[in-house]
Amino acid sequence: QVRLAESGGGLVQPGVSLRLSCAASGSIFSSYIMGWFRQAPGKEREFVAAVRWSGGITYYADSAKGRFTISRDNAKSTVYLQMNSLKPEDTAVYYCAGIRTYRWPVVVPTEYDYWGQGTQVTVSS
Repeated sequence: QVRLAESGGGLVQPGVSLRLSCAASGSIFSSYIMGWFRQAPGKEREFVAAVRWSGGITYYADSAKGRFTISRDNAKSTVYLQMNSLKPEDTAVYYCAGIRTYRWPVVVPTEYDYWGQGTQVTVSS
């Protein structure tokens, strides 16, 4: 059983940066993929970025490329999402998710087994 807990969300102005954290507890094996998703009001949950626990290989949605960076700290069992140059359209609840698989990448939210409770990010002037 894996438990995920996100933190770091908040209300920020356009153009600033924010770093989200996802602390994982339980058994995280090298075959895990950790992903970040987001869901805006009235919209479906969408993939943002993913990282392989072993090796740190990353994959991004087009909307995240160049602005967001996903990383993990194995020693702390924590995954991060560094978000730069935030835009109002980035406003959403951001979720951390995990799946144990050797497939790569995995971008469909329903394929993930473990989810955090989400953290709200609001970008507004």
